[in-house]
Amino acid sequence: MGNISGAAVILAVCLIVLAIGAMGRKVEWLINFVLRAVMGTVGIYAINYLLAARQLQVAVGINPFTVLTSGFLGFPGIAVLYGIHFFKIL
Repeated sequence: MGNISGAAVILAVCLIVLAIGAMGRKVEWLINFVLRAVMGTVGIYAINYLLAARQLQVAVGINPFTVLTSGFLGFPGIAVLYGIHFFKIL
């Protein structure tokens, strides 16, 4: 890891720690959002993998928009993302 990317990681971790400290009692909300975002991303990856194994060319991309959607909405957000994608295909 280069100097710039290492400094960026350290800065990001410091900002996350400061945000958690500033939120005080809202830490539970932040942890819930992060867990939903991570599990949503894993879910999108798994669904894409299963659809590719069945040779269906339907894949929702993993990008900041999809991670935020799954973080805010959870499983219904993933369903909405796939619904939009299926509607776009037709």
